[in-house]
Amino acid sequence: MSWAAGWVSERFIEGSGMTTASEKPRSVLIADDDDTCREALREIVEPEGYRPIMASSGEEALEIIQDEPIHIALFDVQMPRLTGLEAVQLVHQINALLPCILVTANATAEVIRQAFQVRAYSVIPKPVSKYVLLNTMLRALKAYQEQLENEHG
Repeated sequence: MSWAAGWVSERFIEGSGMTTASEKPRSVLIADDDDTCREALREIVEPEGYRPIMASSGEEALEIIQDEPIHIALFDVQMPRLTGLEAVQLVHQINALLPCILVTANATAEVIRQAFQVRAYSVIPKPVSKYVLLNTMLRALKAYQEQLENEHG
């Protein structure tokens, strides 16, 4: 690991999945129709203290978001029936502030434009870099926390 990656890990990433010592880990919804990709994302976030909740489709992800407290969501863009873009749009009808990150093997300018139209926090290209993912999640959670604090005074 490079010095810079180690510094980012030590300063910004380690323990980021915990809200405080007395609270439960932050839950991260991982929605991807590919079992291998879902598992790879779980293997990145779980050791950092996050509680991964897995969904194999956009529809399953929406059901989970309606039933469980989710702090952040990761969606694959290319899923059958309900794409990641469509899922993010529907998620924001349920929870307008929930940070959603899209993951894609096809991070074209058009996909990025569509992602920001549906208010995705970010688009991360596959193969996913552990440090890019964790740093993006940390920034998204910080922005989410600030939005919640502003909303509740």
